[in-house]
Amino acid sequence: MRIDSRTGKLTYPPAENPLLIQSILSLILIACMGLFASQGRASSPADVAFFEQKVRPLLIERCHACHSVASDKKKGGLLLDSRAAILLGGDSGPAAVAGDPSKSLIVQALHYTNTDLQMPPKGKLAQREIETLTEWVRRGLYYPESAGTAKRERRIDIVAGKQFWSFQPVREAAVPQVKHNDWPIRRIDHFTLAAMESRNLLPTGPAAKATLIRRAKFDLLGLPPTPEEVDRFVLNNRPNAYGELIEGWLKSPHYGERWGRYWLDLARYCDIGEVWMETKGLPYRYRDWVVRALNEDMPYQQFVRLQLAADQMNGARPEDRAALGFIGLSPTYWKELQLPVEIIKTIVSDEYEERIHTLSSTFLGLNMACARCHDHKNDPITVEDYYALLGVFASTRQADQALSAGVNGLAVATAWEEVGKLEAEIKKLSADKAAASAAKMEELKRKVAQLKKTPGYDAPLVPGAVDSTLTVVAAKGTHGSQVVYQDKPQDMPIEIRGNPNKPGALVPRRFVSVLSAGEPRRFEHGSGRVDLANAMVDQAGPLMARVMVNRVWKSHFGTGLVETTSDFGSQGERPSHPELLEDLAARFMSNGWSLKWLHREIMLSATYQQASGTPPAGDESLRYYTRFGRRRLDIEAWRDALLMVGGTFDATVGGPPQELNLESNRRRTIYGTVKRRELTDLLRLHDFPDPVTHSPSRQPTITPLQQLFILNSPLLTQQAVLLAQRLKREAGAAPAARIDLAYRLLFGRIPTPEERNTGLDFVGGNQDSTWRDYAHVLLASNEFQFID
Repeated sequence: MRIDSRTGKLTYPPAENPLLIQSILSLILIACMGLFASQGRASSPADVAFFEQKVRPLLIERCHACHSVASDKKKGGLLLDSRAAILLGGDSGPAAVAGDPSKSLIVQALHYTNTDLQMPPKGKLAQREIETLTEWVRRGLYYPESAGTAKRERRIDIVAGKQFWSFQPVREAAVPQVKHNDWPIRRIDHFTLAAMESRNLLPTGPAAKATLIRRAKFDLLGLPPTPEEVDRFVLNNRPNAYGELIEGWLKSPHYGERWGRYWLDLARYCDIGEVWMETKGLPYRYRDWVVRALNEDMPYQQFVRLQLAADQMNGARPEDRAALGFIGLSPTYWKELQLPVEIIKTIVSDEYEERIHTLSSTFLGLNMACARCHDHKNDPITVEDYYALLGVFASTRQADQALSAGVNGLAVATAWEEVGKLEAEIKKLSADKAAASAAKMEELKRKVAQLKKTPGYDAPLVPGAVDSTLTVVAAKGTHGSQVVYQDKPQDMPIEIRGNPNKPGALVPRRFVSVLSAGEPRRFEHGSGRVDLANAMVDQAGPLMARVMVNRVWKSHFGTGLVETTSDFGSQGERPSHPELLEDLAARFMSNGWSLKWLHREIMLSATYQQASGTPPAGDESLRYYTRFGRRRLDIEAWRDALLMVGGTFDATVGGPPQELNLESNRRRTIYGTVKRRELTDLLRLHDFPDPVTHSPSRQPTITPLQQLFILNSPLLTQQAVLLAQRLKREAGAAPAARIDLAYRLLFGRIPTPEERNTGLDFVGGNQDSTWRDYAHVLLASNEFQFID
């Protein structure tokens, strides 16, 4: 099985020709070098998405009427419909300097800083539009080579599009033949070894047992092994000792905490959202539902369905309505209702776009938001597909759901809000002794008492979703706007060039064409959320399985089988091991969509159990898994390890969030408060993802601020003191015994003689302050922050 690098089709050649493959790879490399040269730098998937979702619609709407080939106009000698034309510029010179907005004429013109150079001439753009174009220039001015605006109608061939590798059915692949038959342990290993051998590479030996247990426990639970766990495993010579270890950890409640955090990145989870959010429920109940679902090993397809339509699914438990936080916690934008209808409609349309982006990127590995203004430029996604899904979200309202059977969460939330207003008024009247005030207060108290009789008033609420259609209309008697909710679902018209104020043809709510067997399925049940949830599994199940298998694989190895984890389209990377990905996805589905099965299958493989080390020539990026890649702990695992070795770790699972900057907070980092618009320094400095948007993977950085944090933060100072106290308490007065315990707690090993002697020299007179500094040094070390 192979993937055609040009068409993306799966092929099955009778034999391989290494010289032909080498020639093709050379041609691809030359083509890529030419593309990067034409763009000035390699553009990231985020740059592409930013251009397609934000910049292109804006250029078409605001600029191309006067500055494009299609308009037959070239005012000021300037065209803005290609990167080359922008860099060439017009009568005033180059319009932009890629990467430097301060030197770009187009940015100056947008800001109206030059009286002789103002665009558009009839009126300044809105501030957010100016910021979008300025950010585009700062990012390097990405503009696809094929992005001319000639007058032509692009038609997508859906039948041809279905031939792309990621849209085809999955099937188990034949296990490849390998030369070194004694190495594979699991089915996975035959595929990785075959890829190595085809490139004259070989795997390395197995990791030392002390190294393996530290790697595996951090991977599966996000916590370091205790010295006792290391000792037991190292001395356990039974053949199934490692398997028993993994099996035990899969039953731990900490497994859901570790892997739930990965999911929360995708779902742009936060504990504190926008101040104007209408929901009153507690977001952490969605976080706890994710953790619980993973601990229960809920089948992945059910995990997906519940997050879209738990309130409409037969057999769903009342507590499963917390899953609707995936929709209920979506970012919202401020709607100043004194503004005209046209502006509020645009804001609402932007919210729908964000939800489609998160839905398609998370579950399908496709960014369907690029089809808001036009057919997708790279993938077989039509503009009709986009608006077919938009109708689902346009018929869905963010609203509280109760986690008790038979309770209307929206009614309870409304009662809470009214009670809050009345109690504030009662508090204001309480200082007034007048009889009239007393009578008024009694009336208010009666109203409060009546509202508190609302069925389920004390039921727990979570931000969720209900079927309800939002319509923006002109406010009566004013120039402002009004948001109206109705029960009847609605199909949505295509927004011409992404502008909701220019409606086109109506598109029925249905599923995506390229992922449908035959004609796309129409959505008939209410908003269509439950239809969408079922279609995702029934029609797009193979793609969903590939995407999730790849996410789990990348989280274990640091390198994905497909590196672009949220882009399985034509602009994404092709799989490095296509047969392995197909085989794993097929077996994931046939094994009940069990994520625990998938973890077990990966972690018990010889590929996973290899030692780390310097990559060999030919596998410098470890794309072929000839070594286990050494990598740094993420912020959650690092902080949790700090608490563990200090002996103050609170292992309580679930519950309300706590501020991470509180010295008294000893809980796991997943329970730290996440604010959507204002991350704490701890998270912000250590590569925590932006909770405003879907984050497919963490982007690790190494910065001076991180080292300054380690040296000077109250967190490290406090943990150094606690670690020093623990060493004294558990190892006694002997300095060598304390040093040995420190190494076992932090690194899972005993120190070398040289390390022990260095430590003894450092602590010298055995003063408490010296031990605190010694503990701080060890906590700041690379070995504590990295796993092998």
